[in-house]
Amino acid sequence: MSIKGFLKQLRGGIIDNNPVLIQLLGMCPTLATTTSVKNAVGMGLAATAVLICSNILISLLRKFIPKQVRIAAYIVIISGFVTAVELLIKAFFYDLYGALGLFIPLIVVNCIILARAEAFASKNPVLPSAVDGLSMGLGFTFALVLISTVREILGNGTFLGFKLFGDGFSPAIIFILPSGAFLTLGFIVALVQKLSNNAKDKQNARDAAAELAASHPADAAASAGSDNSDKEESK
Repeated sequence: MSIKGFLKQLRGGIIDNNPVLIQLLGMCPTLATTTSVKNAVGMGLAATAVLICSNILISLLRKFIPKQVRIAAYIVIISGFVTAVELLIKAFFYDLYGALGLFIPLIVVNCIILARAEAFASKNPVLPSAVDGLSMGLGFTFALVLISTVREILGNGTFLGFKLFGDGFSPAIIFILPSGAFLTLGFIVALVQKLSNNAKDKQNARDAAAELAASHPADAAASAGSDNSDKEESK
């Protein structure tokens, strides 16, 4: 895999094809664990580790797993890595383990992980599958951190536990409630879609201009000259 291909795949998972903000997958942990940035980072990194490891193993075994039982096989593989991650978090980050609680073992049924196993890892070699797991995991983590930052700052007046405002600040408690999770997610998804549509419109305009220049160079030159003359007259 080339550096360009690696960066393109990484960008796809984090920005262009973000599993949460674009595909709207993994809504349960997204809404439940984003009350603080610390919890969001912990959940995101745990899911990333499971994504990378499960993608690698599924890619290695893709030619040996019968199609009829592939989903069950994927779940068994994923659950093994989830158990390992859960035990590590419980051993070394017990406070985080207590905060995330049931949502760590529920990574087994996270649709992002199962979707990447079925759609990508089962059809591609090991290295691209590992990069896919990394990119999707970072995209998931990025979305969780973005949502949790808004919720923690507005709902608690803190960031990573550090107080940001004075004693006169009155936090909007709704942002740390389930309804606040839906509101924050909705506004962020709307903003991302708006920015994405604007970028697509600009790209379409550039493509149309390039196509016109290629098919009708004389018209394009005349149009450019007319634009320049209009600018000079306005000056």
